[in-house]
Amino acid sequence: MKKYIAEFIGTMTLVVLGCGTAMLVGCSSEQGTGYLLTALAFGLTIVGMAYCVGNISGCHINPAVSLGVLISGGMSASDFVGYAVSQCLGALAGSGLLAAIFSLGGVTDKTGGLGSNGLAGVNGNPVAGLLVEIVLTCIFVMVILGVTSKKAAHGSFGGLIIGWTLVVIHILGIGLTGTSVNPARSLGPAIVAAVSGNTAPISCIWVFIIGPMIGAAIAAVIYKYLESEDK
Repeated sequence: MKKYIAEFIGTMTLVVLGCGTAMLVGCSSEQGTGYLLTALAFGLTIVGMAYCVGNISGCHINPAVSLGVLISGGMSASDFVGYAVSQCLGALAGSGLLAAIFSLGGVTDKTGGLGSNGLAGVNGNPVAGLLVEIVLTCIFVMVILGVTSKKAAHGSFGGLIIGWTLVVIHILGIGLTGTSVNPARSLGPAIVAAVSGNTAPISCIWVFIIGPMIGAAIAAVIYKYLESEDK
């Protein structure tokens, strides 16, 4: 149970700090400051959580990462379900908290949807959005699998490597899809935004669930082959 609580807390923190930063400063690619601040917020939150709950749950805080670990043989199917449910609940809690803070404080949400993902950057094309999420998630999960491998020789810098990789992924992805690479991070804000009357994010949520999961599965298969003893 402690593993699931850790995943809940970690995912909630990611949404509050990552999506909250996007809501506060905006993430328009034409206004680079907010764009970079949002990328840094997501990546550095991962760094912090890696050293906070990593020793308890592995700090997946992302169903796609958990899927990659499952396929790689690093966790059981029952743990995967527990992780995914905890992560989604954490994202919902974080989104609800952000909605309350911004509403009570009278603060303008510069994203218009609690930092949710969308397809505006790819001109509304779901196939393009799906491809973006598959590629970016594949890269992210491959890095995670490499860093957490027993063969890795990075000392205690794994959290930094993963976090800064997420920063780079956001620098490319924000202007295209808002960067999901995490179904829970996308689902939480989309559901809370829909409850508030903004149904646009939920209408394309399937892209940000299917895309990252496909990307994670591809990454796991590729990395498992590369790490095997077969030549």
